[in-house]
Amino acid sequence: MRVALTLAYNGTSFLGSQTQSETSNTILGKLESVLRALGIDERAIASGRTDKGVHATGQVCHIDLPAFWSDLDKLQDVLNQKLPKSIRVSKINAVDAAFHARYSAKRRVYRYIIKQAESNPFEDDFITFDKNIDFENVAKNIKLFVGEHDFVGFMKTGSDVGSTIRVIYKAFCYRHKGSIVLNFEANGFLRSQIRLMVGALLKLNAREIEEQLMYKEKHKFKPAPSNGLYLARIKY
Repeated sequence: MRVALTLAYNGTSFLGSQTQSETSNTILGKLESVLRALGIDERAIASGRTDKGVHATGQVCHIDLPAFWSDLDKLQDVLNQKLPKSIRVSKINAVDAAFHARYSAKRRVYRYIIKQAESNPFEDDFITFDKNIDFENVAKNIKLFVGEHDFVGFMKTGSDVGSTIRVIYKAFCYRHKGSIVLNFEANGFLRSQIRLMVGALLKLNAREIEEQLMYKEKHKFKPAPSNGLYLARIKY
């Protein structure tokens, strides 16, 4: 039986989500270690990767279960007992055998959280602090990313992809409980694309963002820190 697992995790202490040959300290590395202890040897396939320090509230992965694991409620309980407290399985549901966590996904939703304040030790792993953020400009300029664009100017150097064209369906920001939340929904994102877009919004003006987006001129700016980024939802 093929199932989809919805995961929430605090990515602070992990080296990203994907399994890596040189370390088991990744989200899927920890998950697959627990699965193997439960007699489940199939690989877990995620909807996409998140980098070191990035969090998730709605990551999805699929896995094929052996026949003896038919009680999905029990499996969810056991997984949550054995996984680190920084990783939780919020849902397990049976899916069609053709379902693929990555290739069946139609849209991906990410959020980036910023506070216009001094950092503090209780929130620093989960929120980016920037006292100089101009909310009105960010709210206006974030709309420049909506539509189909070639995001080659918003991609981590050295990325190996077939195409750098992506469609962003929604990009907006709003205030929520003392924070500023930037929301992005697209058919997919390049590696570090969101952090680079947020970094541009914090550093560049509208003209410079448009030049970077059209790749007419390359501007110097850093990607926003990983700690403020959350994979919020995968839409199928």
